[in-house]
Amino acid sequence: MNPQDLPRGVVLAATPLGNMTDATDRLKQGLAGADVIAAEDTRRVRNLAQALGIEIKGQVVSNFDHNEEQRSQQLIEAARTGTVLVVTDAGMPLVSDPGHSIVVAAANAGVPVTCFPGASA
Repeated sequence: MNPQDLPRGVVLAATPLGNMTDATDRLKQGLAGADVIAAEDTRRVRNLAQALGIEIKGQVVSNFDHNEEQRSQQLIEAARTGTVLVVTDAGMPLVSDPGHSIVVAAANAGVPVTCFPGASA
């Protein structure tokens, strides 16, 4: 999959829990090609990308427990015409991590939601 082939809408992507070499090719392509990356911690996702040799070209925004409700509408608008990759510090979004608000908002707005599973838990 090339970055231009990313699905439109909201994409939940698993990030490695420890060993960076567990990152999937789909995660790497998502980081490289997403229009917006909604990250639990923007510093960590930038460090992850750097460790993987990935250049993030899209906008990186914070999406964590205390702002995800307010951030959801902005992310849904971006997902209507592009790809919004949702990542957490380690593991899969929604599993004890932020992501629920954007998935509910996407479902209510008719915006597609998919996931890039990976070695996470």
